[in-house]
Amino acid sequence: MYELRRYLLLTLDPVHVGTGGYRLGRVDLSIAREPGTRLPKIPGTSLSGAIRQYAAYRYGKPTCAGQKGHCTQPSCPICYTFGYATGASGGHQGTVRIFDAHILLFPVHSMAGPVWVSTPTRLHDWGLITQRQGELKDGEFVTNMGWNQPLNLGWLMLTRSSESMPTIGNVGNMASGQAKEAWAASTKRLILVTDKLFSQIVNSNLEVRTSVSIDPETGAAEEKALFTYEAIPRATWLICDVVQDDYREGHSPWSNNRPVTRQAMKQNNTWQENSGRPIYPDPQNGGQPAKEDGREKGWCRPLDVVRAGLELAELLGLGGMGTRGFGRVRLIAEWEPQGGGGR
Repeated sequence: MYELRRYLLLTLDPVHVGTGGYRLGRVDLSIAREPGTRLPKIPGTSLSGAIRQYAAYRYGKPTCAGQKGHCTQPSCPICYTFGYATGASGGHQGTVRIFDAHILLFPVHSMAGPVWVSTPTRLHDWGLITQRQGELKDGEFVTNMGWNQPLNLGWLMLTRSSESMPTIGNVGNMASGQAKEAWAASTKRLILVTDKLFSQIVNSNLEVRTSVSIDPETGAAEEKALFTYEAIPRATWLICDVVQDDYREGHSPWSNNRPVTRQAMKQNNTWQENSGRPIYPDPQNGGQPAKEDGREKGWCRPLDVVRAGLELAELLGLGGMGTRGFGRVRLIAEWEPQGGGGR
């Protein structure tokens, strides 16, 4: 059975997911981008690695987070969800596919104060608007702020279009009341531009910092060790998809040596075994914590494990430069897009 979930994320700090190594150009350490649009993104591989590691922490399975040391048990939420390799004997493919996180709304300073910039195409492709009223021209913008004057975005001056602002649809289940307020505050200050301008606006307003390496012996800055790096700025809204492809479901554990999971179902306030997926904690693994922060921590499907890991990104962050205060990302909302699941 496959299911599609869409996640709305908010950066709490600048986020730097690098491309590896130095390059000649505006900055020494650049961030990952889409080849066609040159828009920054967080690659699915970076998301998957961090989510797996954080989920392993939460489920008490740290040895299953890396490339080696997997327990390979069908009742392990980490091995079952993300897969594992066992050398010459092979392994098992994971049951989730985590895709790139793309920029949805981008924060920019303007003469009207802070605004968030997006495009009708981007909102339409992600299912947040159902209809695009007319077509924008380069140099124009639409907004719901009540701002009818030209809008200065630093080096770029835009004029108000006569087109009306489309209605932003529901983004699904908000993680908290605070998350709902943050989304409402940003969409109230939303401006839409063309796709051509959007890429230029984003790349002109990325956060760029300069740092210097410190000599560990002297505690002073090393000579000729100055470097610059860029990041997706704080208060950027990101969106990504995760597909659960639970190909193992329904197979008997005694046929062809294929593992099956047993579903964790709560009956009479206790997690009990059912004929579908694994109970958690595993009765054969006393090291797995049954609770976290006083709450039951059972899991019923791989998507529960993904969410558990993604929630820790608010504390532990994504990408590099974590010691410089980079990386925290908050899960705001999760929902199933129309036509997003089935057998």
